[in-house]
Amino acid sequence: MPKIYVVFYSMYGHVYEMATEIAEGAESVPGSEVQMFQVAELVPKEKLEASGAKAAREAFAHIPVIEPDDLPQADAVIFGTPTRFGNMCAQMRNFLDQTSGLWLQGALVGKVGSVFACTASQHGGQETTITSFHTTLLHQGMIVVGVPYTEQGLTVMSEVTGGTPYGATTLADADGSRWPTDNERAIARFQGRHVADITRRLFGGP
Repeated sequence: MPKIYVVFYSMYGHVYEMATEIAEGAESVPGSEVQMFQVAELVPKEKLEASGAKAAREAFAHIPVIEPDDLPQADAVIFGTPTRFGNMCAQMRNFLDQTSGLWLQGALVGKVGSVFACTASQHGGQETTITSFHTTLLHQGMIVVGVPYTEQGLTVMSEVTGGTPYGATTLADADGSRWPTDNERAIARFQGRHVADITRRLFGGP
């Protein structure tokens, strides 16, 4: 039974919302075992509280925090991160920087890896965040999977929308007031489904 981890960091909940859609898509593939995890927080509690993030994070406080050594138990890992100046957030980078032992062992070689992201604006670095994230996955020997254009949501031009061939994305707006749209959620579900289907083909399943 293919095991898929959805591993994310979310400050205000936007990436978490996308992670739930990713997980739902993956779970729709027969035989897939899907688990959600978040990476450890680095921001001091008083700063989280002052920014309003502490209250927002209560919505996904039940999601367990993953340790780097947990990753080899999965056949596929779908990572989610907000963008920080066109790159992944520090919390996710910190988590990945702890996987050097796994790299030395080749523990993630041949596993499936995929990425989704969130930015504040349309031009906030969605694609650079995902493609630069891919570099780490390739160093680990993972098989990188994106979102092919068979997902028609990528071609929508009638609205402001996230979504890239590198991975699903959403836009939060600078004040965090915008939440994932139906189109963005559909692309996220497709990504989860697509990763799970490829993982099933590689690792077996019904």
